Amino acid sequence: MNNKPLILIVDDSPTNIQLLAACLKNDYRLKIATSGEQCLQLISDNIEPDLILLDVEMPGLSGYQVCEKLKDKDSTASIPIIFVTGRQGDEDETKGLRLGAVDYITKPIRPAIVVARVNTHITLKLQHDKLISMAMHDQLTGLYNRHYLLEVATQKVSKALRHKYPLCVLMIDIDHFKSINDTHGHHCGDLILKAVATELSTGNREEDITARFGGEEFVVIFDHCHFVDAQKKANAILKLIEELKPEGLTVTVSIGLAKLIKSDEHFSNLLKRADLALYEAKGKGRNRVEAAVAPNN
Repeated sequence: MNNKPLILIVDDSPTNIQLLAACLKNDYRLKIATSGEQCLQLISDNIEPDLILLDVEMPGLSGYQVCEKLKDKDSTASIPIIFVTGRQGDEDETKGLRLGAVDYITKPIRPAIVVARVNTHITLKLQHDKLISMAMHDQLTGLYNRHYLLEVATQKVSKALRHKYPLCVLMIDIDHFKSINDTHGHHCGDLILKAVATELSTGNREEDITARFGGEEFVVIFDHCHFVDAQKKANAILKLIEELKPEGLTVTVSIGLAKLIKSDEHFSNLLKRADLALYEAKGKGRNRVEAAVAPNN
């Protein structure tokens, strides 16, 4: 049941709400708002609808105004909106579509039309979400991929430098991974990658990013995280993975740690220092954490 798409119905008329709910309740989860203000409040409270059925004429904020506010924010701009209204002029429909709505249903409500149009736009939304997810995630491990990491990391570094808060990066490499593949086969290697990826992402905070960087390398960004705390987390990762025993094998990782400094400017500089620290960890025997020394230290 919880896997059903969520529809937010926004209408000040109890009769219209009942009619729309009756059309959709068997196939969708439903949330109700009786005003534009309540609609915006629900969404600000982290309600994430897959589609909004939005009445145009309501006391307070009109449907058009609500649509404008939602389309102006990156976090809500992609939510499909279908206007539901008694207005039947081409001008009104054109205005709604120009504001970013995906469709326009006129009253009186015809259940078959409502169901058909909602089904169409929900299908398109779910297909779009799937494509976005595939573009962002590594298909084997489910972690974010290198492309997404580099895009988001650049933004995180700029923000951290601008607001002067700490940020740390781990570059993580599975030790002797080529030998694992050569000895036990690539299928076993894939299972180990997935097990390590799951461990790396377990317990992460919402603001942290864990990504597969390529091959057996992973990157973790600890946002709003002091160096000492990042070092503790890195050592905890060493222990957890050594205890993991995926496929009955003892697997270890080496970790390079770097903290953001003013002269980094770009994520590539920070990542390079973490990579050099990782290389040092490998050279000192693996299964250890080495921290990059800041150039100005």
